[in-house]
Amino acid sequence: MKFWNQQESARSETRRLLLGFAIAVVLLVAAVHGALVVAWLLMAAVLPGNLPYPAGFLAANVGVSLMLILGGWWVETSNLRAGGVKLATRAGARELRPSISHAEQRLANIVDELCIAANMRRPEVMVVPRVDAINAFAAGWDEKDAVVAVTEGALDYLNREELQGMVAHELSHLHEGDTRLKMQLAGMVFGLELVYNFGDTLRERRGLAWWFGSAIMLAGFAGWLTGRMLKAAVSRQREYLADARAVQWTRSKDGLGGVLRKVMGQRRDTPAGYAQDHRHTGLALPSVQHMLLVDVEGGGRLERRLDTHPTLEDRVRRVYGRPMQPLAAAPVTVEPEMARRGNAAAVGVPGTPTIASLVDPFARFT
Repeated sequence: MKFWNQQESARSETRRLLLGFAIAVVLLVAAVHGALVVAWLLMAAVLPGNLPYPAGFLAANVGVSLMLILGGWWVETSNLRAGGVKLATRAGARELRPSISHAEQRLANIVDELCIAANMRRPEVMVVPRVDAINAFAAGWDEKDAVVAVTEGALDYLNREELQGMVAHELSHLHEGDTRLKMQLAGMVFGLELVYNFGDTLRERRGLAWWFGSAIMLAGFAGWLTGRMLKAAVSRQREYLADARAVQWTRSKDGLGGVLRKVMGQRRDTPAGYAQDHRHTGLALPSVQHMLLVDVEGGGRLERRLDTHPTLEDRVRRVYGRPMQPLAAAPVTVEPEMARRGNAAAVGVPGTPTIASLVDPFARFT
């Protein structure tokens, strides 16, 4: 499949999943009302006396459910809108220092080249020090507070072509608005979780509240789990989209493909060490994990439905069109580079995408 077709397929699947997410919210509200009606009928049948059906029951149930869901979404997204740089700093990232590091100057040049070629605003660039694992993430509510952060391991073990592929993947997330979309979905899932928490709180009381709390908690758990699964499915599609766009932008399968294969090599050689390297830093924060280039560790068959990333093997197969073996991650020699900001696209730096390659939807990729 051409990478242009892969991008369109991922966008189409995202739209379908987002529609499913909206339907899930509506069904949750209906489920809460239905569960409360059943709880009321059971309670009326068990308890002595005549309990009349309360007036305005439907309106109250729908109103409270929507208030919890939308209120939770607003609170959580407000917290996440603090800014990409602040989030990266919480994850342990620091400012780029190109003047004292050849590797960081190379990273700065690559970001400049790709941003010029993609005609997009340059994000803040940061480095997560003392992390040997190869990884990166992009964050930010909009272009003004966008940031791309890479680990020190990525600078040490990736050649220029591979680092281009990694940066192109992260810039694609910013270009497509994925970081904002993921934050909004995280806020909506938090709102769904509030419905469950509200029911759990009511359940701690006795009498009428226990019946209602149990019903709300049951419906809330089903809604929260469905929301988590849909959010993860959307995230996986955006990863496929970013992978395909990275190959399109760089015109190289071995760029991003090499990155993914080297991560496979790191996991093969030090399976516990790769995950442990993340847990000792802010990269383990829930608000950061779903934005990483590669998730910290894969789960089992059941857990994969909640994974925000496809498996490495699947992503590599999509990039190359066939399965590929892992690559050993060894330190690379970084040649000194001069700052090229502002003229990279014009001079044609090797491996840099041209403007024509970005706007030609019928280009073929080898």
